[in-house]
Parts: sequence; C-alpha cells; structure tokens
Amino acid sequence: MVEYQQQIQQVITTLEKDLPTLFERDISYEIYTKDIYFQDPVNKFKGKLNYRIIFWTLRFHGKLFFTELYFDLHDVKQTAEDIILANWTVRGKLRLPWKANIFFNGYSTYKLTKEGLIYEHIDTWDRQPSEILKQFLPERNNPS
Repeated sequence: MVEYQQQIQQVITTLEKDLPTLFERDISYEIYTKDIYFQDPVNKFKGKLNYRIIFWTLRFHGKLFFTELYFDLHDVKQTAEDIILANWTVRGKLRLPWKANIFFNGYSTYKLTKEGLIYEHIDTWDRQPSEILKQFLPERNNPS
C-alpha cells in the first residue's frame, strides 16, 4: 500500500508539472497505460498513440490559432483510492482581427490501475463546445 501511495504521489506530481505547460511542450507518458481511454465533449478514443496525437494537436492548433493560450491548473488531488481529479481553466486570445478571447473551466478525472497508472482520462467542461465556439465571434454577434 505504501508503494501504491508513492506511485499515486508521482502521478500527481507529474500532472502538476505537465498540465500547466501542455500547450507549450509535450507531457510525460510513463504514467499512462498503453490502452488509455480518453474522452472529452468532442473526442473519444483509446490507446497511447492517439493520446500522444491529441496533445500534439492541442499544441499545433494552439500555436496556429492563438496569440496567447493558457492552461491554468487550480488543483490536482486524489479523491478516491483509484481516482485523481484536476480542476483547470483554459483561456486565450485568438489570432483574429477582433482578438476574441476563449475561456472555459473544466476538470479531468483520471482513473488508476492497481499499479497506479492512469487507464482512463475523462474531461468535463463547464459549457457545451458550441458555447465555447461562440466566443470566437466578434463581440457584436456574441451575446455572452
């Protein structure tokens, strides 16, 4: 049990280090199983290669479409023996003439194997993807 808790602490430490810079540099993949399952409001897939691709895609699109983009990590904590929860905010400024801002909150639920590796990562957002996309529109068309 002590070994498991040490592994959980290593996972938490890795997430705390990786998540705030995920739009700038690659994350560490050794804390995930090879068949990791990922789901957010727009994606759903399985496998470490696909997981790597989603993070590459986030960095690529972040640099392409944003002048500023941040992943603000508020906290990472173990909420059950086999669950880690990370609360965060994504915010940025789109590369558009009207400099639209993007902002949404969410949380990531990570489920762990008995060896302490992440086998499932589910992201929950505080609003629908369509509401987030409306933030890209010029202010006069954006009622929010």
